[in-house]
Amino acid sequence: MDAVTLHPDGLMGACSPADGDAAIQFQSVGVRYRLPQERIRSFKEYAIRRLQGKVNYRDFWALQGVSFTVRRGDALAVIGRNGAGKSTLLKVVARVLRPTAGRVRVWGRVVPLLELGAGFHPDMTGRENIWLNATLLGRSRPEIAACLEAIVDFAELWEFIDAPLRTYSSGMVARLGFAVATSWQPDILLVDEVLSVGDETFQQKCQARIEALRARGTTLLFTSHNVVQVRSICQQAIWLNHGMLGAQGDVDEVIDRYHRAQMA
Repeated sequence: MDAVTLHPDGLMGACSPADGDAAIQFQSVGVRYRLPQERIRSFKEYAIRRLQGKVNYRDFWALQGVSFTVRRGDALAVIGRNGAGKSTLLKVVARVLRPTAGRVRVWGRVVPLLELGAGFHPDMTGRENIWLNATLLGRSRPEIAACLEAIVDFAELWEFIDAPLRTYSSGMVARLGFAVATSWQPDILLVDEVLSVGDETFQQKCQARIEALRARGTTLLFTSHNVVQVRSICQQAIWLNHGMLGAQGDVDEVIDRYHRAQMA
């Protein structure tokens, strides 16, 4: 299977995995944000200062020198404190962001569950949003039509499916988003804290579907502060510490090192 390679200067050509078994490779990856040092109250003020060369920035590295490999079919947990770079890492894999430094290789179709309501429109109905979101994920009209009833069944939203999305609770939006994203077999599934939303029954239902996808070969990148969930879903983990790799390896060992560091 060929991969898309992501460099700081954009998308490059296809390539084959060096070890024949990789799904994701990070090689010395860094992501830098440039943050204005003073408060700017409007876009007009920003544009004027920018043209005058009066905007002062400071560099913030959300990721720095991160290297790891995820093999096909593996489930990798990404753990760390808030602001450690977990979401940034997943957005790089999803090609929402491109790295400032280093190289990222991804083999296969990626389905991201990064933010509640991403790819949804609040004024469209739940049914219309299924068509919209599935289309954004690259699914054809016949594929969507064939899965539509199963999506609504999984989300348990028949009573509200023709109501505008703005009338949904956050838990209902989460159910719909998860149902759409996982109704087809992705090569790589990115899950960013989504399983922490909703009631316990829904969380168990989502976990069962993830385990079914993994049994059929899907590679998983999973972030959560729920250690019990992380241990039950993932075998491997990496710990991000202020954007740098604090540890990687067996999930129990990495979690233990992370907890010891927090207590130090």
